[in-house]
Amino acid sequence: QVQLMESGGGSVQAGGSLRLSCAPHGYPDTYCMGWFRQAPGKEREGVARIYTPSGSTDYADSVKGRFTISQDNAEFTLYLQMNSLKPEDSAMYYCAAHFSSTRADCTLSSQRFNYWGQGTQVTVSS
Repeated sequence: QVQLMESGGGSVQAGGSLRLSCAPHGYPDTYCMGWFRQAPGKEREGVARIYTPSGSTDYADSVKGRFTISQDNAEFTLYLQMNSLKPEDSAMYYCAAHFSSTRADCTLSSQRFNYWGQGTQVTVSS
């Protein structure tokens, strides 16, 4: 069983930065972990994912060059560094995970993720 808890959300002006953290409890080292977001009235969107055994990452086009997903193996913590934030980045952000034996199975598709955190709100004002 995997439990996830996000933190680090908040309000920031456009152009600012935030770092989200996700502290998983009880997961082996062969997981695909990702960050998703959902704004009111919109579908949930995959933002970034990391395959924990190799550190391989992938990003949505909308955040490439601005967001960085990373993991601290010593602290068992997942991060999402968000720079150059835009008002359209405003959403509830969720940390998610699923077991993945291969990197190919680790994608931004939310359908594979079966462990989810409660979410943390990010609001970017213009």
